[in-house]
Amino acid sequence: MDIACLAGDAPDSGTGLCRRLPLRYRVLSRRISPKPAPGARAAAPHWLASRCVKAIRRFTVRTVLPDELAPLGRLAANLRWAWHRATREVFAAVDPDVWAASGHDPYRMLGEVDTDRLAELSADPDFLARLRAAEADLDGYLTGRRWYDEHRDADPGAPPPAAVAYFSAEYGLTSALPQYSGGLGILAGDHLKSASDLGVPLIGVGLLYQHGYFSQTLSPEGWQLEEYPAIDPRGLPMTQLRGPGGEPVRIGLELPGGLVLAAHVWVVDVGRVPLLLLDAHHEGNPPELRGVTDRLYGGTTEHRLRQELLLGVGGVRAVRAFCAATGHPEPEVFHMNEGHAGFLGLERVREYMGEGGLAFGEAVEATRAGTVFTTHTPVPAGIDRFPRELVERHFSGDASVVSGLPAHRVLELGAEDYPDGDPAVFNMAVMGMRLAQRVNGVSRLHGAVSRGMFRGLWPGFDSAEVPITSITNGVHARTWVAEEAQELARRLVPDSGEFAAADGWRKVTDGSEAELWEMRRTLRRRLVDDVRARLRRSWRQRGASEAELGWVDDVLDPDVLTIGFARRVPSYKRLTLMLRDRERLTRMLLHPERPIQIVIAGKAHPADEGGKRLIQEIVRFTDDPRVRHRIVFLPDYDMALAGSLVQGCDVWLNNPLRPLEACGTSGMKSALNGGLNLSVRDGWWDEWFDGSNGWAIPTADGVADTDRRDALEAAALYDLVDEQVAPLFYDHDEGGLPKRWLEMVKHTVVSLGPKVLATRMVQDYVTRLYRPAALSSRALLASDMDGARELAAWKRRVRRAWPGVRIEHVEVADGAGPPQVGGEFAVGATVVLGDLTPADVDVQVAIGRVSADDRIVDPAVTALTPESGEGPLVRYRGTVPLARAGTCGYTVRILPRHPLLADPAEVGLVVVPAPPDATGTAMPLR
Repeated sequence: MDIACLAGDAPDSGTGLCRRLPLRYRVLSRRISPKPAPGARAAAPHWLASRCVKAIRRFTVRTVLPDELAPLGRLAANLRWAWHRATREVFAAVDPDVWAASGHDPYRMLGEVDTDRLAELSADPDFLARLRAAEADLDGYLTGRRWYDEHRDADPGAPPPAAVAYFSAEYGLTSALPQYSGGLGILAGDHLKSASDLGVPLIGVGLLYQHGYFSQTLSPEGWQLEEYPAIDPRGLPMTQLRGPGGEPVRIGLELPGGLVLAAHVWVVDVGRVPLLLLDAHHEGNPPELRGVTDRLYGGTTEHRLRQELLLGVGGVRAVRAFCAATGHPEPEVFHMNEGHAGFLGLERVREYMGEGGLAFGEAVEATRAGTVFTTHTPVPAGIDRFPRELVERHFSGDASVVSGLPAHRVLELGAEDYPDGDPAVFNMAVMGMRLAQRVNGVSRLHGAVSRGMFRGLWPGFDSAEVPITSITNGVHARTWVAEEAQELARRLVPDSGEFAAADGWRKVTDGSEAELWEMRRTLRRRLVDDVRARLRRSWRQRGASEAELGWVDDVLDPDVLTIGFARRVPSYKRLTLMLRDRERLTRMLLHPERPIQIVIAGKAHPADEGGKRLIQEIVRFTDDPRVRHRIVFLPDYDMALAGSLVQGCDVWLNNPLRPLEACGTSGMKSALNGGLNLSVRDGWWDEWFDGSNGWAIPTADGVADTDRRDALEAAALYDLVDEQVAPLFYDHDEGGLPKRWLEMVKHTVVSLGPKVLATRMVQDYVTRLYRPAALSSRALLASDMDGARELAAWKRRVRRAWPGVRIEHVEVADGAGPPQVGGEFAVGATVVLGDLTPADVDVQVAIGRVSADDRIVDPAVTALTPESGEGPLVRYRGTVPLARAGTCGYTVRILPRHPLLADPAEVGLVVVPAPPDATGTAMPLR
């Protein structure tokens, strides 16, 4: 290597040939490397002569490709290769050995290929033809007509948004880009990939972490160890966003103490979707700020706050800079994927106040209309909450991160000003919901849990009416489904468009069971090979010699029922539930006729000592020579290992404490590969388990003693595996096929296939959230933002007048006989509206069956019509059809009404009658 590179003298033209080192390193290198005297041999510095020389910083030298092979660089720079087999095959043909050694990372591989091999390929007409075909295919993918074009053309008068900005703290796109820790990031990565496939004009926004999450190894005692290998952006498939003069775009944030945090912006091409990653690790920042983007979910409380300020506030500014530099349409909708990105709403409020001349409240309404917030946690402990005074310090005075915003109004947005809330904290999810007109959970059950969890933000409403909907997560099939399974699907259903509907998936049942079983055996054999290789590496890292590891060659059996369990390791996911009765588990592992084998993986957060103890407990069990050939724990769970597991395992195990799993998607991936789910009915499995597409582990929901609950559910798990799962797997016919098992696999693929796809998920976001948000935003911003001013003024007037609104009297009309199904129930109400008018409110009657605690269950709601008024009194009348027999109850209520509201509960105001009299005619809803 030329010492000029170490000295910082080599040019840094942006081509990645050499990266400048910080100034302090350049000076140091010159001091310790004096020019030798003429004729003398330069002596190596003492630190170079030591036995162990460690790099002080990494950089990447890229290969210069021959002109004929230039398309390789373009193909490597777009992450479509991560889910496009034909492109990966082109890279594999360059040099199969280097391709394997690089971990199937095209960008890394191109830096390792021998120049002689490149010269040989540049003269190979067959390879060049394949290369040109791959480039043409990418061009067609990037420019061709997609689903979003058809969706937009279907209603040209009210089109979906011109662009959507999607913010997430992490992205799981490929193991070559380690910017994720778990399910949230994998979901975000699949969201971007599917948006690209559908042609949705999405812009992803995140942070570029210098050390990613962490690399996991095990100590000899089985304790989790963390390593944080540094990354070099120039060695990754990304480019730096530059301004008109070629200078790097810098996003600046003012921080307390006169500090200015500057971030570079890197652009990752995810098919058609650009992903913007903000990077604080550069010389333009003082040393104390370069670490803001050091690690994912690490550091002190103030460190985390700075990360989220950069993601939210800096992210919006990065989007503006990107659109200005590239001509990309400006987003009409901003999507917060969890509360980490909540501060984006404050930056947009500042924009509307500064550029649109709106007051704070008016700017909030304009921001809310075009914002979507997705919550992913079912427990309060999973939400980011910062000390109130820390947030106040960052939004007060001249040093405010977002200038021009009144600090007390900012603090109100994140205040837990509801029963059981903590007045000393600033809640990021609460702020996100207050700045988003549309909020969703990530499964039907999680939506219900979220409505109960955040009910305090909408006082007076029952949980069922809290305006939080749900869109169940999905997975990107081409990323997670094995090539063998995709090839089998293509033969059975040649038209891939048919997989958008259930009928296409039903054709899978026409496939040969022998062919399906052979595919499953192939994937299981591949998993066994991968497990052995990974286990050997793990034991070598733990200190074992090669001579001690002969037993690894017999770990797992390609013909044994294989169960997979892999996920993060918080306590509620119950990694060690399977160890509850170790002797029984051992008997199942070693059963002479129906053995099982289990492959386990997972990371605990570096600060989670309890999670690390759980890992150590499972590792110690898997180290036992009696069972270590049947149960293994594999460290460093990442996307590559996840793919191997969901493809090769026959059964996917999930046993969280219900209902603490928001969704979970690994079981979806397993199902698409022909695996069967064995899971607690939580998250998505509660929604789509039909009794025949897997097994539901019974839960002891009513048992308060967690230890007893674990014992009961573990026993149920053992019973299912012992009495149903294993016998079904080993029940082979005379041809050696497990016919009933394969029938269950087919039913699983047919029943779950069209539901678990991320394309379905993204289409749901477009039709149910993005498009309505864009329409709302346009309505508020039209005519110089008059809609925002009007809505804000109306809300102020309604809130001021609401204490004077009440229900004076409720009556029902006497009928000719008792109420009957098919008849009508006539209701009248006299209400006092005070300073409001009938146009400002909606008076409703709700009727339905009555629960044991006198709540109305699944009510039918009908709006009453104003008839006349005398002074402050207004009389309303209406009828409700009687559709159900049995004991019923009814109530009347008053809600605010405005055409620009997305939901009648949005304002959080409701009036109900005084407590019910002895007849119980007025009841709350449920």
